[in-house]
Amino acid sequence: MLSTFEKKVGEFIKVCAAFGTADKILLSVSGGADSIALLHVMSALQAAGVIRAELLCAHINHQLRGAEADGDEVFVVKQAGILKLSVITRRIDVRGYASKRKLSIETAARELRIEELVDIAKANGCSWVATGHQKNDNAETVLQRLSRGTGIRGLGGIWPVRDFGDGISFVRPLLCVSRGEIVEYLKGRGLQWREDRTNVNCTYRRNYIRHRLLPELQRDCSGCIVEELSELAESSRKFYSLVCERAKKVWEGLADFKGDNLKLDLEEFEQEPAAVKVELVRRGLTFIGSGEGDLTQRHYERILQLAEQNESGKRIELPGGFVVQREYGKLIFAQAGETFKAEEQIDKSMQVKIPGRVKFGRYLIEAVVLEAEKCDVEKFKAEKNEFVEWFDFEKVKEPLVVRYRQAGDRFTPLGLGEEKKVGKFLTAARVPQEVREKVLVVADSKRIIWVWPIRISEQVKLNDQTRKVLQLRIAAENTEEI
Repeated sequence: MLSTFEKKVGEFIKVCAAFGTADKILLSVSGGADSIALLHVMSALQAAGVIRAELLCAHINHQLRGAEADGDEVFVVKQAGILKLSVITRRIDVRGYASKRKLSIETAARELRIEELVDIAKANGCSWVATGHQKNDNAETVLQRLSRGTGIRGLGGIWPVRDFGDGISFVRPLLCVSRGEIVEYLKGRGLQWREDRTNVNCTYRRNYIRHRLLPELQRDCSGCIVEELSELAESSRKFYSLVCERAKKVWEGLADFKGDNLKLDLEEFEQEPAAVKVELVRRGLTFIGSGEGDLTQRHYERILQLAEQNESGKRIELPGGFVVQREYGKLIFAQAGETFKAEEQIDKSMQVKIPGRVKFGRYLIEAVVLEAEKCDVEKFKAEKNEFVEWFDFEKVKEPLVVRYRQAGDRFTPLGLGEEKKVGKFLTAARVPQEVREKVLVVADSKRIIWVWPIRISEQVKLNDQTRKVLQLRIAAENTEEI
């Protein structure tokens, strides 16, 4: 018969929809109280038919405590044997890995441990890996992230289920119970566990939070601080899931993949709520291979500020050799040192002399002034193409410039009579993406007069009072239209 503790864990597994129809589950067991509780609870749930999968045990020896670490390994093998479970052991060189990668011992141990667990799971046909993280671990994680700066995703703490790729997911069945409940469960069943003496060393950040910060916070808290932080994490995870749904929905519409680079369309990006923007940035960083371990809330804030600034050419260098750069309505994610070969490399804008002819990137722009009385408007409308347009010259306020689209650009499209954002206008007009990428903006000193090659502005159209006509012709150098 299952105990109250075991039933609680079983219900949590159902709520999280963990394990599904898995054939095999790998249990990560260090020998400490949490993992020994995991080992026995999962075995009890299997015996009761709550879990139908085969259980395997894995122990990772970090080789940081000499004979004590070896003793942990022997202990775990013995415990697994008592429950008649197969056990796989691995040894990892944490110190060597940390030194080579310039990582803290904690980070190095975590990275290598996860790598080994995934490898063991794949080698033994396990699609799920269960670890012994519990409520106190979750509270410590939330505080650790708060101390360095975090957002909604970070406040979510330790997720009950997390996909690690290659068909392997990690599950934390004990997140519904506290460290105190675990110790009580073990003592009630007369079970032993191993103590890691390094867990009391407060030079490690997590140990400091566990032994000093949390108790201090608890003294000023009317309720249980661990429970409060656990509820905060759960609420944050729910909110973040909604954010992810929205980000996933808009991602394909604003993300442009160019080899190892990624560009986000700032026109569309700026329409999203702040939380969604952060998630889109995170996805961009993930695409170029930037890890999140060294990124803080401040890095995300700087990237969002870069997106808001209407100034091309600015860039932010990030840890790990990555860079985010703004270029003419695009936010570009890339590895540092790469050159951006897109059209955005050209000058921000080019003045168009009237009359005159200038080159802007791969385009040639020609401006001429015609006498309205000599212009056959009807013939022009019948014969004109996308490369040439006519404007009421006296309504144009020089100087005239040509440039690429920028986030926030607005104009009054011919025939609509009201101002619209250029991006929204192009979307409503169903302009194909390949055409949108080539769009140029022609503006005078006060407004945009032509979104080339789509439409001119209502404010500079010809009428019966037009005396002089400004003719603009824009075409790529290799066309015959100029």
